[in-house]
Amino acid sequence: MHKNNLLALAYHVLFIAFILAPLAVVVAVAFTDKGYISFPTDGLSLRWFRAIWDATEIKEAFWFSAQLGLVAATIAVVLAVPAALALTRFRFPGRDAIQAFFMSPLMIPQVVLGAAFLRFFNIAGLSGSFTWLMFTHVIVIMPYALRMMLSAATGMSRDIENAGLSLGASRATVFLRITVPMLMAGIAGGWMLSFIQSFDELTMTVFVATPGTMTLPVAMYNHIAHTIDPLVTSISAVLIAGTLVLMLLLDRLVGLEKVLVGKG
Repeated sequence: MHKNNLLALAYHVLFIAFILAPLAVVVAVAFTDKGYISFPTDGLSLRWFRAIWDATEIKEAFWFSAQLGLVAATIAVVLAVPAALALTRFRFPGRDAIQAFFMSPLMIPQVVLGAAFLRFFNIAGLSGSFTWLMFTHVIVIMPYALRMMLSAATGMSRDIENAGLSLGASRATVFLRITVPMLMAGIAGGWMLSFIQSFDELTMTVFVATPGTMTLPVAMYNHIAHTIDPLVTSISAVLIAGTLVLMLLLDRLVGLEKVLVGKG
């Protein structure tokens, strides 16, 4: 038993190291003083972090991606809440087919989705619009929000809701004051995963993005295609740090175990 525990511990250490090693290398390269990507480096410098402030296109793309992610994630969660409640509380013909339809973007390659959206937008003359780009992101991230909402809604007791109705509360009041708080872990987790997926989306977005709707991943991709400087690594390091801060905030406000595992 002791030997098995040591083997399990070694396996987990190696697995975690395998996952974290690329992130550590990216962060290390961001501090290079060279004008090109170099690892290991001879000296340390913050020049590429200062260069972010001079990269106007990158900053504009960042704020555009943040706005796009906020709107798309919020809409995805708003749509996922009633969908999850309907799928978990009612039995009706075609229920499994509807759930599979909502989850279908996970099964379709992003390249195929991007090519399909590009063709559709060209035919309909809708390219270059924030609204339609946002709709494409909602379609792609909807399964993440719905999956978290299904986990939160499955097995949720309706006794408290029925008690509220029996005491004279309206259905809207019961939904806002009882149902939504009971689903808050799923809402928070679904919104977080949806926002991250929207913010990081590249494969599909690169097909439909235009100079006026340039997201941060597309801008970074274009930058890599034309230069070899470490600016992208410094941007990645900032995003990694920002993600850690968001995770810590989520842990303090809701609890990561409650959001990701579903434990109360």
